[in-house]
Amino acid sequence: MSEYRDVQTAVRVEKFRIWFAWACGGFIMLAIALATQDIRIVSVITQVLFLVGGIAFTITAVRMTNALNRKAEAKRREVLGDV
Repeated sequence: MSEYRDVQTAVRVEKFRIWFAWACGGFIMLAIALATQDIRIVSVITQVLFLVGGIAFTITAVRMTNALNRKAEAKRREVLGDV
């Protein structure tokens, strides 16, 4: 049972790292967008790029979280004998 607990702890830490990196990236993109808001064409380009990038990063973070959930579920089934 301690194997499962170790996996759960590792999964929780990895999820935190994924979403913390996502949030930090969002704040960095926001800071850059605010810094370039007075330069007309650069502002438009950065906003479009950050919108597309933000959507892509969100999809990636969700997919990574789902993969971790599947890994934890498989380990739980293995430990409990529900294979």
